[in-house]
Amino acid sequence: MNSTKAPLSTRTVTVLFLLLLGFTFMYKETPAQAKTVKAANTKPTQTAVEVPEIAYTVSMSKPATHLLEVEMRLNWKQMPDQAELKMPVWTPGSYLVREYARHVQDFSAKDATGKALGWRKINKNTWQVDSKGAGEIVAVYRVYSNELTVRTNELNDEHAFWNNGALLMFPKGQLKVASTVKVIPANGWKVATGLPKVAGQENTFRAENFDVLYDTPFEVSNFTEITFNVQGKPHRYVITGEGNYDLKALARDTTKIVEECYKMFGELPYDDYTFIVNLRGGGGLEHLNSTALQWQRFGFKPAARYKGFLGLVAHEYFHAFNVKRIRPDALGPFDYENENYTKLLWVAEGGTEYYSNLLLRRAGLISDKEFLNQKAGAFTDLASRPGRFETSLEEASMDAWIKYYRQDENSVNNQISYYDKGEIVNMMLDLSIRTASNGAKSLDDVMRHLYNEFYKRGRNYTPEDFQKVSETMAGKSLDEFFSKYVRGESEIDYDGILAGVGLSVSSSQAGKNRAYIGADTAEENGRLTVRSVPAGTPAYDQGINTGDQIVAVDGYRATTQFLQTYLNEKKPGEAVRLTVFRFDKLREMNFTLGGNMRAEFSISPVSSPTETQKTLYRAYLNSDL
Repeated sequence: MNSTKAPLSTRTVTVLFLLLLGFTFMYKETPAQAKTVKAANTKPTQTAVEVPEIAYTVSMSKPATHLLEVEMRLNWKQMPDQAELKMPVWTPGSYLVREYARHVQDFSAKDATGKALGWRKINKNTWQVDSKGAGEIVAVYRVYSNELTVRTNELNDEHAFWNNGALLMFPKGQLKVASTVKVIPANGWKVATGLPKVAGQENTFRAENFDVLYDTPFEVSNFTEITFNVQGKPHRYVITGEGNYDLKALARDTTKIVEECYKMFGELPYDDYTFIVNLRGGGGLEHLNSTALQWQRFGFKPAARYKGFLGLVAHEYFHAFNVKRIRPDALGPFDYENENYTKLLWVAEGGTEYYSNLLLRRAGLISDKEFLNQKAGAFTDLASRPGRFETSLEEASMDAWIKYYRQDENSVNNQISYYDKGEIVNMMLDLSIRTASNGAKSLDDVMRHLYNEFYKRGRNYTPEDFQKVSETMAGKSLDEFFSKYVRGESEIDYDGILAGVGLSVSSSQAGKNRAYIGADTAEENGRLTVRSVPAGTPAYDQGINTGDQIVAVDGYRATTQFLQTYLNEKKPGEAVRLTVFRFDKLREMNFTLGGNMRAEFSISPVSSPTETQKTLYRAYLNSDL
């Protein structure tokens, strides 16, 4: 129905205009008032009434069953008729879809009165609950937890360790909502996590949103702990399991690592930090104000093994800056139901691995020679991978979701690691910047710029951003460097780049005159089996297959020890008769031995370093050539 209003008279319009004009001159808005008015006249995207309240309770009444018990209470005045509860499919920092929903069992839902609500599973990781107008849903389920890695969950009679992303569901579309987690420990165990405690509530913690919740693991056990302060902020180790570690030494040496990061960035961007250590397995996973680490219980002695652990600590701790705050384009806010692709894992992980060793050197925990020997070993390992000619660092980063965590027998031939080659290329980039700027700038300046201009401004960086910032610090174009070593598969000019700081790189083929088959073998239960066959080796060229069981050489039973001894008496070019089982069928082949052409790299000072080279080396590794 249409309606027509009578027009205002000219006099009436004039009077109204004058009144409005006078009011405008009488009212002068202050900045504070402007802010208040803007807020008052801006319709909020989500009012307090619309925000759901989410509270989890995690129990472990029967540790021997390996079942963590979860109660999720979703209180929401704007509850949809059908609420969808979702389980993440992956954990940030570990780039593989792991389908955590496969461990969920015994799901049920009810309202606040205890009345059962209907539900159904509508896809692999979504449970749809009929709320029927209820203001609260109480979902209960159990999660089988019997896999101790830094990205999964484990419950047994020793402890409970879990990642919230592998345990706790989230309501569809509500990742920005806060939640609480209450833990009911078994056996009087203590609870450790990086989440802040809720005042007045025992073993209850709060996360401001799901990115924080899913970023913070829990350890529940009779752990051993030590607290130490760095720059006025508390840090602590919590360690589960017996081992030959020294708590005081760990606190002392970790303090040195943290101090070096403080010197680099000028601040510690958290209120407290927790190192969770389980003395089984190996590896680490980074978080905003904590890290989960695994190490062998007697892996802290001798000194070389202890330094290995400190390297792991330095790597995961440096992630508090690089990745958790200096974030590549796609890594946060996260999509927990799909892959999050980026070309920058070579910076996120490879750069962090580079700094892990550099931090140890700066902290005085390793010598400059130890640092350089480790890098020479990395050069050697990369040279032994034919895949370096097949995959670039950017491609390896993008393909992490389908390749890195799914290594097979041909991976050596078609892949490189964005960790390993990434570490090397970050070193080469650092030295290139130092040389080009005559020591005025380094990769440190690149990281600081990203921290201040991207993280602090709420921005993620792109591959183009990283190259541009690197070029700014170098004072010149680095397009050739990035084209060859980041986007391409060129061999790295080690000697040319390291010469800038007075170092020389040499390589030798110590095994080229020794007889060599070329297959990577493993002996188990008396069977010598081929695990992989690198391209370019005699085994690859003459048709040895992965999975072949080498039974005999020239009629003699084949073992690892026999093969080494027997081949020592042979020379490249000689022929032997191999007897192998392939698909359970016995066959023989004439095989021509070759030489091991693997290059072994070493790094040493140039013969007559210039004063500039000496200065740059001293600034780089705090030592003299």
